[in-house]
Amino acid sequence: MRLNDDFTKPVVVHAAKLDWVASPARGVDRRMLYRVGEEVARATSIVRYAAGSVFPSHTHTGGEEILVLDGIFEDEHGRFPAGSYFRNPPGTSHAPASVDGCIIFVKLWQFREGDDAQILRRPGEGEPFVSEDTGSATILFDDGHERVYLQRWGSNASINLSNPRGLELLVLEGELSVGTERLRSQSWMRLPQGDGLVANAGPEGAYAWIKNAPLQHADVLKLPS
Repeated sequence: MRLNDDFTKPVVVHAAKLDWVASPARGVDRRMLYRVGEEVARATSIVRYAAGSVFPSHTHTGGEEILVLDGIFEDEHGRFPAGSYFRNPPGTSHAPASVDGCIIFVKLWQFREGDDAQILRRPGEGEPFVSEDTGSATILFDDGHERVYLQRWGSNASINLSNPRGLELLVLEGELSVGTERLRSQSWMRLPQGDGLVANAGPEGAYAWIKNAPLQHADVLKLPS
């Protein structure tokens, strides 16, 4: 499968309007945003765990990045409510599950060679900073190669973010108007290097997860053949 794999073009996906697609694990469904490959794939997805569902224990050969969007995600290491952020580098493993059900945003096989930082940020954790458009933001991860952060804008704020490396954004709350598109909860946008984000927040403002990084690292881990 190849889905939204042309990094030279802007992409917007209103994931909340997509049908859920079953995964091999009972009770675990996906909304696919970007994908190259079949079950082992370089992928960005929104994943829903039904109450009581369990995904078999597995090793993250290509690394895994997670943001919990709703409910409580859990594994043998603990219980993690909405707002929790993980980076599970290559070689780590776990058996994810959810007693009451949850929805998570997941990126697979997008780690660079040598990126072995294991990160857990619980809700509210991270380094606060003021972004270039004066919005309130919290850094979740920054290693010089990519910056991952949560950004909040006020009512009807004008937004102008430069994009020297590549930009990926998932709206968590509120609304962003970008050209003719209105991005709401679970709307995902990817902009190629050089295409800045020019937008306006809605009357209730907007809250988003943002990654400022090459859309695919030159030394990204290779998928198995």
